[in-house]
Amino acid sequence: MVGIFILIQLIPVSRENPAVTQEIQWNSAETEALAREACFDCHSNETVWPWYSYVAPVSWRIAGHVNDGRRRLNFSEWDQPNEDADEIIKAITSGEMPLRDYLLMHPEARLTEEGTQALVDGLEQTLANDSPVERQGGPPRRD
Repeated sequence: MVGIFILIQLIPVSRENPAVTQEIQWNSAETEALAREACFDCHSNETVWPWYSYVAPVSWRIAGHVNDGRRRLNFSEWDQPNEDADEIIKAITSGEMPLRDYLLMHPEARLTEEGTQALVDGLEQTLANDSPVERQGGPPRRD
């Protein structure tokens, strides 16, 4: 069993942070700070990869979450289509985001009711003033 655990550590997992191509234009520093606290590890190219993201099989799950999160909504690539930008408010208010798994290891991302409402209000204003580019035909991008 220990041998298998050691062997799976040799399976490579991508933990890259690509360059930021275009940042979103936030409505306020407060909205940006709240988004960085609760959203950026999975929804930006500025992921802070914790120690346990280097230990398989946990590393596989984390990399999968981050890749999926970036594909759906990436605050660091606002010059690219962001499939779920219009769903962000619903995901936050329904408690779907941040993911429960993430909150277990990142309690600082658990916003208060007031913090959640401030983030939602700020994101609504931000998206009204700086929506991501629209996808122009063809299938959605997959990274």
